[in-house]
Amino acid sequence: MKILYLIRHAKSSWEDHLLSDYDRPLSDRGKRDAPKIGEVLKSKKAKPDLIMSSSARRALKTAKIISSILNYPVEDIVEESAIYEATTQDLLNLINKIDDKNNTVFLFGHNPAFTVLANLLGNKFIDNMPTCAVAELKLDVNSWKDVAADRGKLISFEYPKKYEV
Repeated sequence: MKILYLIRHAKSSWEDHLLSDYDRPLSDRGKRDAPKIGEVLKSKKAKPDLIMSSSARRALKTAKIISSILNYPVEDIVEESAIYEATTQDLLNLINKIDDKNNTVFLFGHNPAFTVLANLLGNKFIDNMPTCAVAELKLDVNSWKDVAADRGKLISFEYPKKYEV
């Protein structure tokens, strides 16, 4: 059994139109939402063995905020440039190469691929993963190389607006 958390980056800023998409930082809302979701994951006792993140600025910042709340060493985050603009198949290929010593993996990245991947692997339909959403999937495999369509169960789906009062 493997556990995969697909975490979409928090809301990014569009203030500086000269920045490339890759270099966009988090917006003020993103800076509020990432710690909120980190606390939700901490309350659920989520413990990553491995955190991999898109190297895009907004995704990596989201990963760093959440990892620090979960007491995961920020310097151990694996930056993976292939996650940025990845197709669903690219993400599956990446997942299939994860070392089996890691049972719980957090993957930080982008839509639309994350929503499509959550639906491909899980047993419940997600219309859209909003910014800073987390799809927790329990995968019915003993090895990451065996992760494929319909091998998982959606355990939880968290997102910031779910916790707004």
